[in-house]
Amino acid sequence: MISTKEYMTKIIEEQPDDSSYEEILRELAFARMISDDEMKKRIKSWQT
Repeated sequence: MISTKEYMTKIIEEQPDDSSYEEILRELAFARMISDDEMKKRIKSWQT
């Protein structure tokens, strides 16, 4: 199980070096709003 800190660090490290503070915050907020599992469920529901 990955910790919250590790997950946030991973998201930040995946951003381009020239990312702005706002862009990084947006990515962190987006990750917080919709988990991968939730996104998969939503996409699957659209396909049926």
